[in-house]
Amino acid sequence: MAANVNPTVRRRRLGSELRKLREAKGMTAEEVATRLLVSQSKISRLENGRRSISQRDVRDLCQVYGVDDDRMVDSLMVMAKESRQRGWWHAFGDIPYSVYIGLEAEAESIRNYESLLIPGLLQTRDYAQEVVTGMQPEATAAEVDKRVEVRLRRQDRIHDPEQAVRFWAVLDEGALHRVVGNAHIMREQLEHLAELSTLPHVTVQVIPFSVGAHPGMSGAFSIMKFPESTDCDVVYLEGVTSDLYLERESDVRLYTVMYEHLRAEALGPEQSRVRIAEVAKEYSE
Repeated sequence: MAANVNPTVRRRRLGSELRKLREAKGMTAEEVATRLLVSQSKISRLENGRRSISQRDVRDLCQVYGVDDDRMVDSLMVMAKESRQRGWWHAFGDIPYSVYIGLEAEAESIRNYESLLIPGLLQTRDYAQEVVTGMQPEATAAEVDKRVEVRLRRQDRIHDPEQAVRFWAVLDEGALHRVVGNAHIMREQLEHLAELSTLPHVTVQVIPFSVGAHPGMSGAFSIMKFPESTDCDVVYLEGVTSDLYLERESDVRLYTVMYEHLRAEALGPEQSRVRIAEVAKEYSE
């Protein structure tokens, strides 16, 4: 297997191919589940890439769908094998948002909106430590450290000289003023944010308080785009007990339009950098 194979993306691509085969056969997920004596939810999870797919699953499904092209079956079997490999994040144990990390690791571009905090890919270690501690009050020190290390490792996508992700962040101005930790941590974080915003592949825009109500007030979200044309965009919404991944074209279009509105209402990149620097100085006083 190639060293750069991403198991999360492989599961997603394989699930998409299996769904196409089922639809071409004119079968519902319930009918397939009945034929294989499994639950309908298993078929759904296989198709949406949220569950690892064994080679046996692929073989059984191909039989149900009447796939007689040996090359296609072999290709799907290889994808199933690769989808069961472990990404770098698995070395850190059970990570609740591991599916997101897998998608983020493969994304060509990410459009992120945050209303309350600095995006994870742009956080300093001290800021990240305070954010994780505050958002997970019952986590042990070891659990907090693990999450912080994972967050910092994810930032390789920003600093990779060869495959850096195109990252566009729109922030509500409130994220600059919410004191996470103390003034010293905030000053360093905002100075770091301003510095990263000068990178050619990173854009940061701030929505000033003067804008008033805006579409992003419903909550944070990210839109991920992938290099392969066969991989559709994904909208990610983080939850307390579970995360939501939207892939339907209509849903992605809605969030894309919303993001364009947010970009239009935000200060331009240069103006945003000036505003971030101004707020950083306030933490020095």
